Amino acid sequence: MRLFAAVLPPDEALAELERAVDQLTGSGDSEGLRWTGRPGWHFTLAFYGEVPDETVPELSRRLERAAARTAPFPLALRGGGHFGNRALWVGADGDVAAMRRLAERAGAAARKAGLDTEEHRHYRPHLTLARGSGTVRLTPYAAALDTFAGEQWTVGELALVRSRLPTSGVRGERPRYEKVGGWPLSATG
Repeated sequence: MRLFAAVLPPDEALAELERAVDQLTGSGDSEGLRWTGRPGWHFTLAFYGEVPDETVPELSRRLERAAARTAPFPLALRGGGHFGNRALWVGADGDVAAMRRLAERAGAAARKAGLDTEEHRHYRPHLTLARGSGTVRLTPYAAALDTFAGEQWTVGELALVRSRLPTSGVRGERPRYEKVGGWPLSATG
C-alpha cells in the first residue's frame, strides 16, 4: 500500500478553503494547473511510499505511540505560497512547532518499523492546492492567498492515509485517498 501520515483538517476548515479556491479558479487563466480538490486536501506529515502489508501493523502501533506522546494543538489554514511553478499551497498558523514535532514522530515511527524514509529535511506544513507543469506562474495565485485566514481548530488525531494513484492515461483522474487508521493525540501538557 502507498501510505503517508497526515493531519486531516475538519470539514468546516475545508469549506472555508474551498470558497477561497473557488475565487482563485474563477479569477484568471488557470489552464495548465491541476487543482487537487477538496478530497485531496491534507497536511502530509511523513510520506512512506509503498509499504508491505506485513509492515502496516507495526507502523500503526508506532504511530499510535507517536499520537499518544503528542498533545492536541491549535491550527488554522492561513496564507499561501508556491514551490517554484510546480505546486501552489496554503500554509498553516497556530502551534506549528507541535505540528513539526508530530511530523518528526511520524517519520521516526516509520524508521522504527523498518521502513526506508526520505532524507530528513525541515518540515514545512502546507496543504497542496494545485500542481503545475512549470509553465504557469503561481506567484499571482499565492499572492491572492496572502490574506486568506481560516478559523482555528484543534488538531486531535494523527491519520494514516492510503493513496491510490490515477490510472495512467486517464485525463482528469486524480489520486484517491482513504484513511486507513487514526489515533487520538492524547498527551497532556
